[in-house]
Amino acid sequence: MKILVPVKRVPDPDVKIKLKKDGSGIDTEGLKFVINPFDEIAVEEAIRIKEKHGDVEIVVVSIGGEEATEQLRTAMAMGADRAILVVHPDYVDPVNVAKILAKVVEKESPDLIFAGKQAVDDDLGQAIQMLAELLGYPQATFASKVDIDGTKVTVVREVDGGLKTVEFSMPGIITAESRLNEPRYASLPGIMKAKRKPLDKITPADLGVDVAPALVVKGMSEPPQREAGKIVEDVDELIRLLHEEAKVI
Repeated sequence: MKILVPVKRVPDPDVKIKLKKDGSGIDTEGLKFVINPFDEIAVEEAIRIKEKHGDVEIVVVSIGGEEATEQLRTAMAMGADRAILVVHPDYVDPVNVAKILAKVVEKESPDLIFAGKQAVDDDLGQAIQMLAELLGYPQATFASKVDIDGTKVTVVREVDGGLKTVEFSMPGIITAESRLNEPRYASLPGIMKAKRKPLDKITPADLGVDVAPALVVKGMSEPPQREAGKIVEDVDELIRLLHEEAKVI
């Protein structure tokens, strides 16, 4: 079995983001970058599948500048076998991400594509579902449990109000929810081995993909500051304020 795991380089979600003064994007000066947390969960689940089933190759792929090799090496230190970097330092919108990944899938012919449900930098959650449409593959999103029996995949999905179980036959696509697992830390031997694992570099042009954006980010701004709340003495005071100030009743 071969599992392809797309991973995205994103700002560390535990670090406060600052915008450039002109609002054209985020200020990356001194900013720490990591594997998108949901993608890291997908890498972990692929490794667990390999540990359980044995004959599994895990290929991680990322789209970005040369600096994205850091995140690919981290994924290989966790246990992925090899990596592909599609070198394109500029922004790639979701539909072009999907087109690039579709070409990589054609080249690699994985049995399973395992990705995070969304990236924490833009929270769009679109590219992987577009990829499923381009490939004509079945998909199971927001996975909280995955079982594989031969070519049959059973996925428990997180849905509004509960859980939903779906099945499909490989090839197919799964996106990972946070409850699926807890990613491991890369061990020192894993980090040393990752340095020797193959990392291939290609470009969108090599894949025949025109990355002219369909989506353009015009600007970014911070959300407005929230005003401090008020403490009221009793219910009558609350009702008066809701009526006179908030004007909601």
